[in-house]
Amino acid sequence: MILTKRLVLDILKPHHPDILEFARTIAARGAGYQVKIKVLEIDENTETLEVIIEGNNIEFELITSSIKEMGASLHSIDGVDVVNISDTESAIRD
Repeated sequence: MILTKRLVLDILKPHHPDILEFARTIAARGAGYQVKIKVLEIDENTETLEVIIEGNNIEFELITSSIKEMGASLHSIDGVDVVNISDTESAIRD
């Protein structure tokens, strides 16, 4: 089983919601998700963010749907950490 443990995303978002609400919304998508956001650039209408999400098994589709629901867009995936665990390890973790 392949698990995504960390994502580094480049995101463009409007000023609202603010980054605290943005981070909380993403973190709410999965138990144990940790979200770190760094504002890279601000202009009149938008903010460019580096968003780092860490967790035991990050659901990329849920993250991207949350981003879109908040009026933001994913520019790129700038980093990713994945792990391949055996079925035995998976059964032990569950």
